[in-house]
Amino acid sequence: MNKTSQKRGFNALKVGSIWLFLLLLMAALSLVAVSVGSAGYSVGEILHAVFSGEESTIKVIIFNLRLPRLLLALLIGASLSASGALLQSVMRNPLADPGTIGVSAGAGTAATTILLLFPHLTNSVPIFAFGGAALACALIYTLAWKGGIDPVRIILSGVAINSVLSAYNSLLQLLNSDSLEGVLAFMNGSLSGRSWQQVKVLAVYAGIGLVLSFACIKSANTLQLGDEMAKSLGVKVSLSRVCLSAVSAFLAAATVSVAGMIGFVGLVVPHISRILVGSDYKAMLPTSVLLGADILLIADTVGRTIVPGMEIPVGIVMAVTGGPFFLYMLRKKGSVRGNQS
Repeated sequence: MNKTSQKRGFNALKVGSIWLFLLLLMAALSLVAVSVGSAGYSVGEILHAVFSGEESTIKVIIFNLRLPRLLLALLIGASLSASGALLQSVMRNPLADPGTIGVSAGAGTAATTILLLFPHLTNSVPIFAFGGAALACALIYTLAWKGGIDPVRIILSGVAINSVLSAYNSLLQLLNSDSLEGVLAFMNGSLSGRSWQQVKVLAVYAGIGLVLSFACIKSANTLQLGDEMAKSLGVKVSLSRVCLSAVSAFLAAATVSVAGMIGFVGLVVPHISRILVGSDYKAMLPTSVLLGADILLIADTVGRTIVPGMEIPVGIVMAVTGGPFFLYMLRKKGSVRGNQS
């Protein structure tokens, strides 16, 4: 066996071990998530309630409140992480994510508009959120187009769009201050009060988006080589960027429509994944999906248990923890890119 084969075998073993660890961690975190809360239950009580076949308060709380929330946290974390990973490939910038370039803002603006001005269309929020994200993407690419699409111009256009949409959201909230209760929870990113209906909706959208994101692995890897190299390999660079951005916007919009604005997941998780398994999307993207699910579940569990009798929205928890990590990456950008593979 030559050195190259040995290295590949080691990398496969390393990546497989990380995936197994993340899956086991997910199982452990899920057990903790259904156990803790305003009323805590032991593992024995949970297992008895689940498998006894009898109706009980514990069973109602687990199946109607905690389990839907747990599944939503896993789906949202996985979706936002995949969305951020794809955008970072498009921009060739490890500091890009749906929140920083305006994609999430587009989805959030559309959803906020529906919630405040057209509440009778609330059930259609996922569709409008994707439309808002797609429109934001279209505006960003239109502004960034100048004989081609340059990643730097995309980021600068995204920041401008993000700023304008944030101002619109603030104005909309100011003009509808009497109807802000639900919108404030939405803007802070919360899983409180979510039910199986939201799980079913997000499972469909996230399932489609994640399948599409895995189908984009080859394109994501190719874009990392640079435009000239990608073109020499016969890749239509601009078309690839548009397709990857569309998948990323779809995933971000799906999460925004259900849980509101949750930042930093799509920024932090792919970065950690690169450090763990390198930059090859064949390993990095699945790692991001698993790690993102774990991290958001941790954040949601901490948010609803850290202060007795009070719930901190998961979006705030992620902002408090993700913000310092973002600053760390800005200072150490050159040394935390992960191994190139």
